[in-house]
Amino acid sequence: MSDIDLREFYERYIEALNAHQFDRMDEFINDKVTLNSEPGARDDVVAVLTADAEAVPDFHWDLQELAFDGDRIGARLINTGTPVKEWLGVAPTGASFEIVEYAIYQVRDGRFIHMSALHDAEVLRRQLAG
Repeated sequence: MSDIDLREFYERYIEALNAHQFDRMDEFINDKVTLNSEPGARDDVVAVLTADAEAVPDFHWDLQELAFDGDRIGARLINTGTPVKEWLGVAPTGASFEIVEYAIYQVRDGRFIHMSALHDAEVLRRQLAG
């Protein structure tokens, strides 16, 4: 895939995430995928996304930057939302969060085969504690 194709692919992925259309993840994620260096499956990713959206119904990913290197994508996003249920061990307080996420992906045959994401969980928990 060219950089233009990868950009369009990733932007469609983010649109599906923000619409919470997790049933569409087969368009973007291979059946078997490496998640943060561990073997996994698309269903594992969908389970995490679904649980996040249930706890944080307004969870939103705002794409800030994209970089490409062959079949790899690097992204910087701003994640926001307000939990309505216990999430990450924190009871809902009405507090919202805004954190930076850095993500790295590898694409093969038009779908992610490697997905890694990093964010500051401690900053997130402090924001949620209100």
